[in-house]
Formats: sequence, C-alpha cells, structure tokens
Amino acid sequence: MLGFMEDIEKKDPAVSNVIKQEHDRIEHGVELIPSENFVSKAVLQALGSVFTNKYSEGYPRKRYYGGQEFVDVVEELAIERCKKLFGCEHVNVQPYSGSPANMAVYLTLLDIGDKFLGFDLNSGGHLTHGSPVNFSGRLFKPVPYNVEKDTELLDMDNVRKLALKEKPKMILSGFTAYPRKLDFKAFQEIAEEVGAYHFSDISHIAGLVAGGAHESPVPFADVVTTTTHKTLRGPRGALIMCKKEDRLKEKYHPDWKKDLAGMIDFNVFPGIQGGPHDHTTAAKAVAFGEALKPEFKQYAKQIVKNAKALAAELMANGIKLVTNGTDNHLMLIDLRPIGLQGKGKELQSALDEAGITVNKNTVPYEPVSPFNPSGLRLGTPAVTTRGMKESEMKVIGKGIATVIKNYEDKGAKEKVRNDILELCKGFPIYPGFDILK
Repeated sequence: MLGFMEDIEKKDPAVSNVIKQEHDRIEHGVELIPSENFVSKAVLQALGSVFTNKYSEGYPRKRYYGGQEFVDVVEELAIERCKKLFGCEHVNVQPYSGSPANMAVYLTLLDIGDKFLGFDLNSGGHLTHGSPVNFSGRLFKPVPYNVEKDTELLDMDNVRKLALKEKPKMILSGFTAYPRKLDFKAFQEIAEEVGAYHFSDISHIAGLVAGGAHESPVPFADVVTTTTHKTLRGPRGALIMCKKEDRLKEKYHPDWKKDLAGMIDFNVFPGIQGGPHDHTTAAKAVAFGEALKPEFKQYAKQIVKNAKALAAELMANGIKLVTNGTDNHLMLIDLRPIGLQGKGKELQSALDEAGITVNKNTVPYEPVSPFNPSGLRLGTPAVTTRGMKESEMKVIGKGIATVIKNYEDKGAKEKVRNDILELCKGFPIYPGFDILK
C-alpha cells in the first residue's frame, strides 16, 4: 500500500482511531450478518485509488466530461467480467447500491401506480419489494405473496393463483431473509402465463449464483439486479443485468424508441443518478475478476456447507430455525418456541457482548413489533471468507445457543466471548496489511 493510514494518523487521529477500533472489532469477533462480508486487499486498494477523484457522467465512450480514457477502460473491464461471470446479455455496473438499482428497474418496467407481486417484508422480502414506507410501495401498487404458515415455505402454486387473480404487470423474485432456494424457472413460467415482466433481485445470493451453488435467474428473468457486496464479496454497490430486447414491448411500451437495455441504462443515468463512483467501479472490476477464478466456486460451496453445519448445531442445541434449516447462506432463528417472543433486540445486544454479530429480524407472521421482533438473522459469508469451516461452525453455534439461553448471565456471555476470541486468533482477516495495524 501507499501508506495512506500514516497520513490519516497524523492529520486526523480521531478518525484514524475509530478505523482501528472497527478493525479490532471485526478481527476479534465473528460477523454473521448475512449481508456482510470482507473484501480482499485488492478491492480495498481499488476503493482507495485515484479513481476516487474523477467525475464521469455518461457511459463508456459517451461521456460528458473530458479525461475519461482510463475510466472507460475500467468500466468496460467491469462490464465484460460481469457478463462472463453471470452469462448475461447486458449489464449496467453504475448503480450506487441495491435500492437505486431496483428503482431504475421499476421506472423501466412499470408506470406509476402499476401493480406488481413482491415477497412480503415480514416473511423475507426487502423494503424495495413493496414495503409501504419505501418508494416501491408508495409509487406503485404492491401485492405481497407470502410463505405458508405451517411450512414457512413458498408455495409456487399459491403464487401462481395470486398472479392469475391480480394480473400484475411485474412479478419480483428475490429475498433478504428466506433460507431456501428460489425456483426462478417457476417464477418465469407464471410471469409468462399472466403476461408480466419477471424481475429478480439476487442481492443476497449473487455470489452463490456466480459460484454455482445456487441456480441462476439470468436465463429466465427479464431483469436481474444484485448488490456487489454480500456473497459476491465486492465493494458496496450494485449492478443491473437484463435481456437486450423487451419481450412485452408491444403490450406495455409500444412507443419505446430504445430496447430494454437502453431503457435500463437511461433510467440509471440520467434517470436517478449523476456521475458513477469510478473508484467503486474499479473495485467491482477487481471483485468480478476474483469471482471468475476457480477458487471462488469452492468458496461459494463452502458458504453453503458452513450454513448447513451452523444450522445443524443450533438445532441440536434446541434452537428453532425458520423452515428447520437452510439451503443457502443464511438462517433465521425463531425465538418464540423458547418463550423469547419480542426479544430479538435484547438478544442481538447480548450476542454483541459475546463477540457474535447478528441482526434482529422479523419471523413469518411476526406477532410483535419489527423494532423488537421475535427472530435473529445470521449467515456464513464473512466467516467463510476468513477460512472457517464446519468445525468452527460447531463452536459458533454452541456459543449462540448458550447466549440465547443465558442472555442475562454475564458469566455465560464472558465464557462465550473468550471462546470466540480464541477461535478468531487462527483466522486473521487482513494478515500483514500494514495500513490496518
């Protein structure tokens, strides 16, 4: 590195100290929030590169400012690597994050007030999948589909019945807290049957898709979005993949002068964004290059192995999981069967004290407030990046169960904390990375 931390230590010790504290926190605990991960040194270096300084409204070879010859090269690298990684026809790598990426898709496929089907927030969907407090629920007309109350699984026959009844213009497949695989082909068949667009948000599972550990929606869906962090292990950002042609153009957009890819690009810029963050684009290119390497496939498979091992250990220790397990990178603890309904916030804090980071989360058919819900969401992308495997998941799972059952016992939490500290010693996140010392 270029000694950047030396400058910040001298010029802004307050911020430098907080950075070091955050580094110590992640090194000495286990990060189990399924939307979090640890990027490589190379990705961090790209994020701190001179591309931070450039402003680049427009697209490669079609910019509004001068001095873009190298920005164009790095964005084209990101685009071509992403196409190779996911096998998509067209990709826009400029979205700042997942929510604006999804907004650009809504503005492309729908008109204000149009009806769409999305996964209910309390059962595993995202805010941008139709929550009434989000743009998706305020500007459009969401019709939520839900998991079945007895199995906590999606029943595609019921999704189909809802689609036939409601005749939505778009059907959204995707989740933020659903521990099972999605059947993208079934979603596509339903969308075709009712004459709707199929939009898939794979923000949580993109790395699993890229690594072959989860089916891809790209061959089926009209448009696919993902964040570039989470399981994909890149910088915080997003991208949009789509077919080049709009299969429903004559039905919904007969006056379009551009194809689907062109309208996606238009609705990203100038629709909702100005200049892209070129340093993030460079870091995306690095991350896509890493994901194209054979070892990434092993990483993706290990994420799932670790999740299954952690789930098995939790259940062996009397902890109930939504759907009784997982097929992907995440699991959802249901606190209701052990009498801890509405204790999600307290247990999140108790686990923090023990060096285990999770997030409070609603469970399907949540009986209390989402601000202090009855569930905990956790996953394995970050611990897998550190090199941990199934045996470490047993230690972590036992520790989580101990804290949940003894969340008011300082001694029990301290014992787990010591176990986690000892575990983490063997799995440094950035070994020898001088700027973080």
